[in-house]
Amino acid sequence: MLLQPKPADVFVDRHNGPDEAAVAEMLRTIGVESIDQLIDETVPAAIRLKKPLNLPAALTERAFLAKFKRIAGQNKLFKNYIGLGYHDTQLPPVIQRNILENPGWYTAYTPYQAEIAQGRLEALINYQTMVIDLTGLEIANASLLDEGTAAAETLHMFHSLTKKKNATRYFISDQVLPQTIDVVRTRATPLGIEVVVGDHRTVDLTDEALFGTLLQYPAADGAVYDYTDFISKAHDNSLFVTVAADLLALTLLTPPGEMGADAVVGNSQRFGVPMGYGGPHAGFLATKDAFKRVIPGRIIGQSIDAAGNKAYRMALQTREQHIRREKATSNICTAQVLLSVLAGMYAVYHGPQRLRQFAANVHALAQTLNGALTGLGLEQTNEHYFDTLALQLESAELQQAIRQEAEAAGINFRYFGETQVGISLHQNTEIEDVQDIVAVFAKVLGKEATQVSLPSEVSVNWPDALIRKSEYLTHPIFNSHHSEHEMLRYMKQLENKDLSLAHSMIPLGSCTMKLNATAEMIPVTWPEIGGLHPFAPREQAQGYAEIFRDLEAWLCEVTGFAAVSLQPNSGAQGEYAGLLAIKGYHDARGDQHRNVALIPASAHGTNPASAVMAGMQVVVVKSTEEGNIDVEDLKAKAAQYADKLSCLMVTYPSTHGVYEETIIDICQTIHNHGGRVYMDGANMNAQVGLTSPATIGADVCHLNLHKTFCIPHGGGGPGVGPIGVVADLAPYLPGHVLVDADGRTYGAVTSAPWGSASILPISYAYISMMGGEGLTQATRTAILNANYIKAKLEAHYPVLYTGANGRCAHEMILDCRQFKKAGIEVEDIAKRLMDYGFHAPTVSFPVAGTLMVEPTESESKEELDRFIEAMIGIRKEIAAVEEGRADQKDNLLKHAPHTAAAVLTADWNRPYTREEAVYPTEYVRAAKFWPTVARIDSAYGDRNLICACTPVEQYADAEEKLVETDKGPSY
Repeated sequence: MLLQPKPADVFVDRHNGPDEAAVAEMLRTIGVESIDQLIDETVPAAIRLKKPLNLPAALTERAFLAKFKRIAGQNKLFKNYIGLGYHDTQLPPVIQRNILENPGWYTAYTPYQAEIAQGRLEALINYQTMVIDLTGLEIANASLLDEGTAAAETLHMFHSLTKKKNATRYFISDQVLPQTIDVVRTRATPLGIEVVVGDHRTVDLTDEALFGTLLQYPAADGAVYDYTDFISKAHDNSLFVTVAADLLALTLLTPPGEMGADAVVGNSQRFGVPMGYGGPHAGFLATKDAFKRVIPGRIIGQSIDAAGNKAYRMALQTREQHIRREKATSNICTAQVLLSVLAGMYAVYHGPQRLRQFAANVHALAQTLNGALTGLGLEQTNEHYFDTLALQLESAELQQAIRQEAEAAGINFRYFGETQVGISLHQNTEIEDVQDIVAVFAKVLGKEATQVSLPSEVSVNWPDALIRKSEYLTHPIFNSHHSEHEMLRYMKQLENKDLSLAHSMIPLGSCTMKLNATAEMIPVTWPEIGGLHPFAPREQAQGYAEIFRDLEAWLCEVTGFAAVSLQPNSGAQGEYAGLLAIKGYHDARGDQHRNVALIPASAHGTNPASAVMAGMQVVVVKSTEEGNIDVEDLKAKAAQYADKLSCLMVTYPSTHGVYEETIIDICQTIHNHGGRVYMDGANMNAQVGLTSPATIGADVCHLNLHKTFCIPHGGGGPGVGPIGVVADLAPYLPGHVLVDADGRTYGAVTSAPWGSASILPISYAYISMMGGEGLTQATRTAILNANYIKAKLEAHYPVLYTGANGRCAHEMILDCRQFKKAGIEVEDIAKRLMDYGFHAPTVSFPVAGTLMVEPTESESKEELDRFIEAMIGIRKEIAAVEEGRADQKDNLLKHAPHTAAAVLTADWNRPYTREEAVYPTEYVRAAKFWPTVARIDSAYGDRNLICACTPVEQYADAEEKLVETDKGPSY
């Protein structure tokens, strides 16, 4: 017997679903001899890569984790008192283990199918309630990307609302966080809005060109101001006022809403989310009820289901980009759902008393430190402060000496100006840390360090107007789960309401819900990854530097581009950054007049929204009856707008799941007329290893790392959307005001220099363990899986579009419009799939009345067959309606999904059996996922918008009713 030693545990075999035998059977079903033949019939030869990807050899999981431990070990974990919106904090272990590290939470999809997302939606209602209570305003969204982009969103929102003619100036206090000013300025410039930065105490608010203002509370240097008079004067001059605030400080300080602010924005990071070298963290935006129709992002609202029970859903969807397109007020697609869930659960677990105690501890320590430092003869300039002291030193030499001594002691402060030092304390600061800080200054000053001790009480010396008197977090949910056992059970109760990849495939076209391997996720919660402040000296982050260098180089290889920016922290931000790079290129050449963006009619709604935000005029290109770009129309419009043409935005493979044969001609046409080609990277997972954006002819492409490169969707976010560009666009990639991003000077698009840095290790791990050959195999398998489903279902559902040889790409569109004749809508199919244990494919995009199906490479043949069985079963149920064997209104589809409460009722009177309703297949009988609410009434929720926890005064009655009927959530 001969033995051949070789790696036994190859990661690519773990990632890709079908094994060798399954592949052979699937190929027979499709009608091809090999995957090579299938790829040749699917991907046009003209765009195929001529050589394999040049990436490092694939590592096993064990080898990768060992290597990555070495890389992460290069990061230095200093004590960070830099502040500027990022603070050390403690994520309770019960939340870390049971949410952040739990695939039941992090692999779920955006809650578009609300009936199987009630747990997440309840958690987001908690988050919204927390933000509303702490800010003192009336409505909040379910999270934004970060503080800087949240502030930028209010600029757009209030610019669209102002009634002041020709008002194009926006005032920002010079005490707003520097990175926020940077992001807001980036967003304002393309729209012709002038950002004016200055002292809020002396600004002329009567300037007729002003339409709004932005303040910081507490200020960037830690000072606390009462903005009541400022806001009143601003309103007298028809100005909107946004205040960027610190949630922990608002447990003690009067909330901006009570001062009259129109909006409050910020970052919920210090509510338990590690700094992670900048992200991801959930930004927030709260505003007045009057602005609920224009507030950007998602709002979670309460509605009722078909049985009249309380149920949650995403509200006010008319604001979504897929409806409003170029008229959208925002390009937001993904948010920061997983992070907002963490922050909300932090508030649930600790409750108002513990949160207030955290704040009291921080302020007491800040007072103690202030006394010790002023006792050493130092000047502390903040008369009123919460957690941050600002020291005015005598010389730049003294500042440098303090920095050297502090860093030698493993301590980071903020150094600004030439003679100032900022010290921001946080939840994890202990009295021993204060002693260490005092020792640094004493040593440099040549004095004896004062011995400090934690006082038993301190007197808050703020003016009465700054001291919070209103209650917050009074709802029972924030006052019920403070023991770990209760918290564990509450989180598990919510998790059980949600369908995730832990239950079944989520076959969403354009969203790529693939395996998020455990080995990829493990490093995310390592202290060496989570514990770094984004503005720490770069020499302390050499591990991150290696990750960035490698990942940028690998993504350049995959895309064929010359440079990559990792800064954009969502796909929509990547789109925007890519368009800004094109705009910067044209502007630098003196072509400021080039502002027309050609966008196909089938494009994702964020495309036109991003173009408008970048100051471009959208011109729509027609589609042919086959769904492809109408090349003749494109050429005509490229010629028509040749003098003004900025770019084409195109998705490839197309949004309808086809490799269009004309793509090279399309790109060349744009280039011939002086424009550039922006490629939407939503479908990049159908390119990797087979073709590339640069090969096709694109100039810039954003990459959804949360799709193609395995960062989990997190129930609706986080996302990461870096961009790759050709060489002549590289100078126009985003920079950062506080960190030299490789010499780039263009404005930041997100608050942190490298965006959501702490989840980049996931994609780093994926590429490391797959290698070039494995990545290519994944793409080939995704195409195989999609064409297998197509082959099995096309006799039951028309496949709307296919390529030249009758093949689809990695996804396909099933046409369900013909069922309308029998009274069956595509929504009915989506809801019935829940009874079969599946999340619906993408509904009515890009074509109304259709389902866009994408299986991904990670699903096994067994899981594909289970989905196929469900779809064929539903088709038979539709046939029963078509043939008159089932009533058009009283049938399995119209009543779907079926809850346990619905079928356990004593008076079952429907014309089908309970078994048909809830056990349509043998698999479901063995592994039933029960939706916890029946079909939700969306219109009712919009007419009666409630976006916070049930008011306390209604709680007793509501609880009594829910207990009586055994329906709905616990509150």
